[in-house]
Amino acid sequence: MTPITEVEGRRLALSNLDKVLYTATGTTKGEVLHYYARTAAPLLAHLADRPVSFLRYPDGPDGQLFFTKNPPPGTPDWVRVAEVPRRTADTGRQVVVEDLPSLMWAANLVVEFHTHQWRAVAPEQADRLILDLDPGAPATAVECCAVALWLRERLGTDGLKAYVKTSGSKGLHVLVPLERAPSADVSAYAKGLAVEAEAALPELVVHRMRRSLRPGKVFVDHSQNAAAKTTAAPYTLRAKAEPTVSTPVTWDEVSDCTDAEQLVFRLGDIEARLERYGDLLGPLTDPAVAAPLP
Repeated sequence: MTPITEVEGRRLALSNLDKVLYTATGTTKGEVLHYYARTAAPLLAHLADRPVSFLRYPDGPDGQLFFTKNPPPGTPDWVRVAEVPRRTADTGRQVVVEDLPSLMWAANLVVEFHTHQWRAVAPEQADRLILDLDPGAPATAVECCAVALWLRERLGTDGLKAYVKTSGSKGLHVLVPLERAPSADVSAYAKGLAVEAEAALPELVVHRMRRSLRPGKVFVDHSQNAAAKTTAAPYTLRAKAEPTVSTPVTWDEVSDCTDAEQLVFRLGDIEARLERYGDLLGPLTDPAVAAPLP
């Protein structure tokens, strides 16, 4: 019988809690739900008012994966749904995860959380910039760190403060809080940074997505700033072989990284990091920290 749990007055059916999702570590669905309950405060802060896309993997990362922007069938009527612009239609609808019941309902579907760089209150008006650093083998997160440090310094010359997290996969995400600006303008600025990075570090960086250009280099993916794109949210679990997390890190950790494994964090690592550092990406949710786009 599926257990019914009450979360802040909402009744949720949490299913298959003993099901192993990550076979490499034996991590069960119940442990995944426990992780999200324990990290709800910082995760919800980064999901607040942001329409989400879900990468669903109900049978674990070795099973079927499918990406959805539309509210899943059976979405409760108490889960917030926002109208969002769509390329193929005037508007579409996406879930906004804004409280603990909504978070646990979504986590029960077994999802990665992906968000836009803008909020539902101001569609296509970005309030942050993101640069997705993706290493092409044999490059690793170590090379991404070198690129991230260059980008941090370059952004600083424009009066922008950069923050960084792991992608939860192979690379890093560099993020900047901004005063609201059109997504198209942020995209253009981000592309310019990627082009500059390639010119400054030609043996290390590529700004184009073409696979043939990427072996041994770091692709600085500026396209994630496009209004239609979504990127893995801070603290989301990833559908990888192990239960890795997109984890905020310090710039000291980035500068000291000599082995990619140093920047791999799993769900069991996050609570201790939050106790030690707090939410390292907290400034991204503080309007007082936001700077104007150059």
